[in-house]
Amino acid sequence: QLILILSGNLSFLNWLTIVPSIFCLDDRFLLRRIPRFFHRIAFGTKAAAFVKNLETSPFSPRSTFVRRTVSMTFFALMAKLNVNVVRNLLSRRQLMNASFDPLRLANSYGAFGVVSEERHELIISSAQDVTGPWREYEFKIKPGNVARTPRFISPYHHRLDWQMWISSQIGGIERSPWMYSFLLKLLKQEEDVVSLLASDPWSGDKIGPKYIQVEKFRYKFAKTDRYWEREKTGRYFPRQGIVTADMLASLIND
Repeated sequence: QLILILSGNLSFLNWLTIVPSIFCLDDRFLLRRIPRFFHRIAFGTKAAAFVKNLETSPFSPRSTFVRRTVSMTFFALMAKLNVNVVRNLLSRRQLMNASFDPLRLANSYGAFGVVSEERHELIISSAQDVTGPWREYEFKIKPGNVARTPRFISPYHHRLDWQMWISSQIGGIERSPWMYSFLLKLLKQEEDVVSLLASDPWSGDKIGPKYIQVEKFRYKFAKTDRYWEREKTGRYFPRQGIVTADMLASLIND
């Protein structure tokens, strides 16, 4: 997990894996391996008695033997069951989210087996007039402006940017109905929603947008001084015509 965190940007899944696993470790084991500075902090809290008891009271020989036997048995079992998992990891044709034993005790999990050099993105823009000009909404993390380089966000997770990318992968807007409310709130320039973006293209204007649209683009690494190259692949919403706040409200209420 630490290797993935050091080599990747989207590491919140790895942190979520590490944190619960810490609670599987023995308290005495942890106390012997954390700096004394943290011990002094604990002694100044209500947990002082508990911490001191862990450091001073030895386990009985019988309980120590049982604990070690259980731990060694579990380690040997998991080592045997994970042989095929490791083989799969080293294979050129990895199986993602697969089980390798009848009881499904050893599995391979992966959100993304392949990282491609192209990505499809949804670009939202709005206008005061049907003929334009259309102003694009820039998100904090996801690609938009082709000249902007990717941001380092680990270990944080920008859920809105993430959901926008997921929506571009799973089909039309009917499979992401939350976007209807999102687009309506952008048209209304609701502060709580606009603050989730990198900037508001209508900030400082006396008039706000009346029309909004979502287009789909294919992004790939550029060979010029820009970071991205993009190509429009179609309209995401609406498929034809225009959409207003009243039309969005009607879709939400249906």
